[in-house]
Amino acid sequence: MITQPYGSGSPVTLVAHGLGATPGEARIPASGLPGTRVVVTLPSHGDAPDAPEGYWDYGRIAADLGTVPADHAIGVSLGAGALVRLLSVEPDRFARVALLLPAVLDQPRQPFTLQQLADLTTGPPAYVAERRAALTRLEAAAAQLPGQVAVADASSLASVTAPVLVIGAVGDPLHPEDVAKATAAAFPEGELWLIDSAAPMITHRTEIRHRLVSFFAG
Repeated sequence: MITQPYGSGSPVTLVAHGLGATPGEARIPASGLPGTRVVVTLPSHGDAPDAPEGYWDYGRIAADLGTVPADHAIGVSLGAGALVRLLSVEPDRFARVALLLPAVLDQPRQPFTLQQLADLTTGPPAYVAERRAALTRLEAAAAQLPGQVAVADASSLASVTAPVLVIGAVGDPLHPEDVAKATAAAFPEGELWLIDSAAPMITHRTEIRHRLVSFFAG
C-alpha cells in the first residue's frame, strides 16, 4: 500500500478506495475536504506494486489502513469494508467516518467476476478504458474476496461512538441497499443516505461531495 497526502493541516482524513479504482477515482471522495487528505493506493492498483499472495483479506487490508494516522476516514466499497473491520477492533480510532457503497457486512457477498465489474463500469470512454485496464491486475482479489465478511458479528460495532455516515445505492447489484441499511444500523450513531441511482459516484458526485464536506464539518 502507498499513500499520497493532499492539502495540509488538520483534520487528517484517510481515504480508502474500492476494488479496481483508478487513481483519479480514488481521489473523488476527498474533493473539497479541509485539512490533509491521505489517499491510499492498495496493492495492484495505480502505481502500487502487485499484491502479495493471499493479500485480499479484510483483516489484512484493515491492518494496512490502521498504519495511517488520521482523525477522520472515508471508505468506498472494499475500503468501506476494511474500515468496518478496523472499527470493530479499534472502536475509538476515528472522530467521524463515512462509508460509501458498502458491499458486505456480516454476510458473505455473492461471487463476482472481473468481467462483471468491467461490464458494470459506466462513464466517459477514457474512464471506462482506464477502469477496465485496472481490473486486469485483480484476478486474485476476485477469487479471494467472495465468501468473506467485513465482521463476523455486526454487534462488534456497538462500541463505536463516532458518527458514521453510510451512503448506499439503489439498484447496484454489487453494493446492495440492504447492506447499506444493515451497516448504518450496526453503528450507534449511524446515519443512512440511500441515493436512487445504481452509480451514485457518477450521477450524484456533486451532491456526495457537498454531503461529505457538511458531515465532516460536524
